[in-house]
Amino acid sequence: MNIYLHIEVSMRELDSKLLLGVIAANEGHEVLISDISEIERGTRTGLLRPGIFHTKSLTPSQNKISFHKKLIDRGFLITSLDEEAGIELESYEKFSDARYSKKTMDQSAAIFCWGNDDFKTLKKIYPKYKKKIIKTGSPRVDLWNSNFFDYWQLPNIKLKKPFLLVSSNMGASNGIKPISDVVKFYREAGYFQRVPELFNEIFEEVAESSMKTSDFVEAIKYLVDNNKNKYDIVFRPHPVEDINTWKEYLKGIPNLHIIREGSITAWVNNAFAVMHNGCTTAFETSVIGKPLLTYLPFKRKYKKNIPNKLGHQIHTLKKLSRKLDSLLKNDKLKKKSIKNKITSKLISQKIYIDKNVFASDKIVKVWENISKNKFHLSTNWTKLYLLLKIIKLKNTFVDILNKIFTGNLKSKKNWKFTPIDKNDINERVDKIKHALNLKQNIYCKIISERAILIKKSKT
Repeated sequence: MNIYLHIEVSMRELDSKLLLGVIAANEGHEVLISDISEIERGTRTGLLRPGIFHTKSLTPSQNKISFHKKLIDRGFLITSLDEEAGIELESYEKFSDARYSKKTMDQSAAIFCWGNDDFKTLKKIYPKYKKKIIKTGSPRVDLWNSNFFDYWQLPNIKLKKPFLLVSSNMGASNGIKPISDVVKFYREAGYFQRVPELFNEIFEEVAESSMKTSDFVEAIKYLVDNNKNKYDIVFRPHPVEDINTWKEYLKGIPNLHIIREGSITAWVNNAFAVMHNGCTTAFETSVIGKPLLTYLPFKRKYKKNIPNKLGHQIHTLKKLSRKLDSLLKNDKLKKKSIKNKITSKLISQKIYIDKNVFASDKIVKVWENISKNKFHLSTNWTKLYLLLKIIKLKNTFVDILNKIFTGNLKSKKNWKFTPIDKNDINERVDKIKHALNLKQNIYCKIISERAILIKKSKT
């Protein structure tokens, strides 16, 4: 069976898609992991044979609806698990209004859910499609399992001391895109029609995010001045945030590392504690069992969210510093973080974790059931590789000409999907196989800068 896994933000989604790909390949399926551009090119030219197209959301934009219709007309099936998740929100209803519609639900063969909240809400709002709505959990949560602890190695960055991880979620005020571009995107995607109040909420979030930015800069300076050089701080900008903005805000602070390389999970696993405000990393930290500090210097009016109910809720700089000193001592004594009943209840409300079966395995089984063995015609991967290679060379040539005649380099860096490194991908795949104790030979080929083929090897 042909399976096409759509990635939007590689830093967030690549590892879980590799997990899905390896599990599916182990069952004999051929899997392409790619951004949307490469999949569109493959389908437009007819090179990609019909199969399962697993997308990162069912947002009812006209472009998405149109693309899905073309796929369906060519014999593809559409499935989805929303990578934005919405697990940080008190209620899933407004999120579902923005991210789903009757049309996109109708186009889908299966809609996978993170947990009880999205599962129950979607069935309530879309009862006609309740048989398509399946509570599997998320492959991203699979990777929080202790089986994958050895998978999460830090990037080749040397840190000599224990470190506090500060997970940032302030893209509203420090985003790569200006607010006007965000508003334009939401308008063109029809968000304001579906959720009219969202327009004002964008600006409310910007204001609150700016206040939070100021408070976090102050907190980092305070912690560095008062920790007596006992630990470092790793500041991790969100993928949508402009890292250069943070480098300017935090310029000159010693023992501080502003780093975006690698998955957030690797940093959570290796930190002695994690600090946040309104970040979904709070769920991950709690599930993994790392100490979590929820820093709340002011009462939030916008998005009174669930992550801020997790961990140690701290309101002052002095208490923040004292708590970190205590946690550092516990870390040196190798004491484990204890999850309380409130934390466990909040997490189970949003995230479904089956202790016996990974979400990834469940998703692959659903694909096998809905495909009914009809996607047996294999894609000519060599032709696809050559097509994407030619397109890449053509774009490079156009960029060179543009630079020669205008002095400007037209091409823009794709911050959502950074170029793939062959050795890195092969290493990740080998680690997944080891964690799952898989004995099959899995073949991995880089089709382009943003496309990976995974299938069972013939030898």
